[in-house]
Amino acid sequence: MKRTNPPFRADHVGSILRTAPLKDARARHAKGEIDAAALKAVEDREIEKIVKKQEEIGLKLVTDGEFRRSWWQFDFFKGLDGVELYSTAQGIKFAGVETKAESVRVVGKVGFSSHPHVDHFRFLKQHAKVTPKMTIPAPSTLHFRQGRQSIDKQVYPDLDAYFDDAGNAYKKAIRAFYDAGCRYLQMDDTAWAMFCDPVEREKARSRGDDPDALPEKYVAMTNKALEGKPADMVVTMHSCRGNFRSTFIARGGYEPVAERLFGEIDVDGYFLEYDTDRAGGFEPLRFLPKGRKHAVLGLVTSKSGTLETKDAIKRRIDEATKFVALDQLCLSPQCGFASTEEGNVLAEEEQWAKLRMIVELADEVWGR
Repeated sequence: MKRTNPPFRADHVGSILRTAPLKDARARHAKGEIDAAALKAVEDREIEKIVKKQEEIGLKLVTDGEFRRSWWQFDFFKGLDGVELYSTAQGIKFAGVETKAESVRVVGKVGFSSHPHVDHFRFLKQHAKVTPKMTIPAPSTLHFRQGRQSIDKQVYPDLDAYFDDAGNAYKKAIRAFYDAGCRYLQMDDTAWAMFCDPVEREKARSRGDDPDALPEKYVAMTNKALEGKPADMVVTMHSCRGNFRSTFIARGGYEPVAERLFGEIDVDGYFLEYDTDRAGGFEPLRFLPKGRKHAVLGLVTSKSGTLETKDAIKRRIDEATKFVALDQLCLSPQCGFASTEEGNVLAEEEQWAKLRMIVELADEVWGR
């Protein structure tokens, strides 16, 4: 029952705690003490280290840890045509903490011409001995939290045109990553989980959006992005309820969106947050198409350094098999360890211990 193609039995969402040399270099660059070339040299060296570390613990995939990014999403968005990063009055509010006061807005026609993340992937592929995995935000996240208010009404008086342009921009991006050698791409999404939280639905309405109508729009936009995806490229979607300095935003199980999320979006698999009862039960997995898509169970938390017991994780996997076949399941942390450069509240060695345990568990559950 082992898998030679992604998603792998032992997988991970992507981001990794920034190392001390990298944090120091980014701080010095922000102060103007070193130039961009000097910062890149440190990034290159630290990425090479974590690539080797991922391989050493037995993972069949590697990421660059998102080491060149400040945000999991905004660094990609600001590289799209028609999108700009700007300073806001306040940051995004999580449970008890707030992010930097930055966001993105649409000021022109959304498109894809070129993007530094493509070169970032090339560097990763050059140094990987196993499958290099690229992570980017899903197209729905360009819209959901920013909302109608973030899109210039003179550029897009009709939002249908915006959704169409965004889908096409992503289609070009996916092709660019493929042409650079990417065969494993993950799109990170928070919107679908937010639809399951009544509080977040009300916030969407306050931004001028209709949370009842958006899922259909997001399905169409995402599937447009995936049109023509080469058969030898695997694209997965990661869904979570927010991740910043070990906190969260939303609550609620996948039931309200499961049938549409699993049945209508043309991705190959889903990374699903399942480390706490905030994500509800495994019942929604019954909507996963039989034998066709995989669910990567995020049963190991990235929000604390406490190491789960193997027996507890195995029991949770057994619970999930009441609704989906074991062969369609894989295992990972519920989110990245550093969705932003600040990182979650745990030590680097605790992070690696969790990933090492996931590899061991996958061998024990599905075989070497």
